[in-house]
Amino acid sequence: MVSAFLAHGATTPEHLARVLEREPDAMLPLAAKGLFCLLLGRREMVEAAQAAAAAAHLSPGAPPRALAWRAALDGWLDGNPGAAIFHLEGVLARNSADTATAKLCHAIRFVIGDAPGMRRSIERALDGHGADHPLRGYVLGCHAFALEETGDYAAAEAAGLAGLDRAADDAWGLHAVAHVYDMTHRPKLGLALLDQNEAAWSHCNNFRFHVWWHKALMHLDQGEHDRVLDLYDTRIRNEKTDDYRDVSNAASLLVRLELEGIAVGGRWEELADLAEARVGDGCLVFADLHYMLALTGDTRHDAARRLVARVAASGNGWTEQGRIAAHPGVAAAEGLAAFGDGQYGPAFDRLHRARAHMPTIGGSHAQRDVFERITVDAGIRAGRLQASSAILADRRARRGGHDDTFALTRLAQIAKARSAAAECAAE
Repeated sequence: MVSAFLAHGATTPEHLARVLEREPDAMLPLAAKGLFCLLLGRREMVEAAQAAAAAAHLSPGAPPRALAWRAALDGWLDGNPGAAIFHLEGVLARNSADTATAKLCHAIRFVIGDAPGMRRSIERALDGHGADHPLRGYVLGCHAFALEETGDYAAAEAAGLAGLDRAADDAWGLHAVAHVYDMTHRPKLGLALLDQNEAAWSHCNNFRFHVWWHKALMHLDQGEHDRVLDLYDTRIRNEKTDDYRDVSNAASLLVRLELEGIAVGGRWEELADLAEARVGDGCLVFADLHYMLALTGDTRHDAARRLVARVAASGNGWTEQGRIAAHPGVAAAEGLAAFGDGQYGPAFDRLHRARAHMPTIGGSHAQRDVFERITVDAGIRAGRLQASSAILADRRARRGGHDDTFALTRLAQIAKARSAAAECAAE
C-alpha cells in the first residue's frame, strides 16, 4: 500500500482494502483511509472520512504513530488541515525516515498552498532518507516539486531526475521536472522527458490525466492547437470522471485554448453538468474556482451566480477553507463570473484584488496560471494596460526571467494598443 501510495498507483485503494480485510479494527489503516478520502475533495468523501474516523476511535490501543494519524484525521475533519500537518510533523520529528508520513504531509501542504512549508518539511525528511533508504527516490521527487514551487528550478530539475533514477515509477517526481520545463519555457525538453518516461505515469490513478494535461500545455505553448484538442479528447477527458482534479485539468485547458481564440465546440457541456452538480460541495476553494470556469465556459450564468453566493456563504465559517473562501475566494469567483459575462473592467478589479492571495487556494503555479491569464486578458480588454504589463513582469520574475508564448503575445498586444492610443492622441 505504501509503495503504491508513493507512486500514485491505481492499486493503492485495493492494497489498503486488503490491509483492512486482515485488520479491520486497526487504527492506522483506518486513519489512512479517512485522510485519503479527504484528499479527494468531494462532499461524499467527507462522509466516508467521518465513518473511518468513527471506526478508528473504536480501535484498541495503538502506538504513537497511529494515534498521530488519527489525530491528523480528526483535525482535518474539524476544518483545520493545519492541525493534521501538526500531528504528522510530530511523527516525522520522531522518525524522519517515515516515507509515508512525509508524503502525506507533503500532499496536505500542497492542498493548502503551503509551498515553503512543503520544502521545509521534505528537507527535514531527507535527513532520514540516506543513500541506502529504499524509498529515497520518492522523497527526492517530493523535494523536486517543493524546489520548483519555491522557484529553485535548477535544483528541482536535478533532484527530480535523480529521484527517477532510483524510483522509475515516481510520477510525482517526473511531473515536478515537467513543471520546471513549463516555468522556464522549454516545452520541447518537457515533451521529450514525458515521452521517454511514459512508464512512470501510465500505471497511475487519475494522476495520469494530470500528466497528459502537462503534455497538452507544452503543445499549447508551441501553438499546436490540434494536438492539444486531440489530447483533451483521447487522454485528458477520455474518462468522464467527476473528480475535481480531472475537471480542473479539463476546464483550465479549455479556457487557455479559448483565450488564444481556439473554438472548443461542445466540450464545455459535460464539464458544466458536473460543475453545476457540485455548486453546493464547498470542500475546496480551488475546486470551486475551476467549477466556475466550467459554468462560465458553458454560459450558465445562473449557476455561476449561485456558486458565487455559496462561496460567499462559506466565507462566513471559521474553518481554514472558510477563511480562504472569504479572501481570495469571493473576489476571484466574482471576477471569473464577470469575465464570463464580458464585464472586463469589474472582472479585472476583482481578480486583481484576489491575485496576491491566490496561492492559498492550493495547487501549483502551473495550475493557478489560468487565473493569471484571465486576469491579464481582462486587463487588456478593459484598457488597464499598465496594470496588465506589471502582472506580466511579475509573472516573468517568478518564472526565473522567462517569458512563455502567452506572455509574449500579450506584451505584443499591449504594445500595439499603446501605439494605437498614441496615434489617436497625436491626431
